[in-house]
Amino acid sequence: MGNAERYVDGFLIPIPKDKVSKYREIAQKAGEIWKELGALEYYECIGDELDIEEMVSFKKAANTSEGETVVFSWIVYESKEQRDKVNEAVMNDPRMKEMMESGSPDIFDYRRMAYGGFKTLVNL
Repeated sequence: MGNAERYVDGFLIPIPKDKVSKYREIAQKAGEIWKELGALEYYECIGDELDIEEMVSFKKAANTSEGETVVFSWIVYESKEQRDKVNEAVMNDPRMKEMMESGSPDIFDYRRMAYGGFKTLVNL
């Protein structure tokens, strides 16, 4: 299967600045699980240059409030079908369930997260 057929899940997450360190810990563990179960790449990026003149800022797109920043993340898979299998395995993994039950939902409000699945348009 060629790179052009890869599938990507993308996320835009508003997160309190004072919880970035805790988020990093959870994201590191989650990323290791995703990769172990088949994801090809896993990225979690914290906002740096977010207010670009004459463009919609990521902070505005994520509807952040004072004291919040943005996490932009994506996970790469071989295909949409493989993504579905990996995500099902991740959601059923006891390590993920434990993280979700042990307070990680307090780090950010998942209902404010933007999420989507993307077909590859260009891959160089």
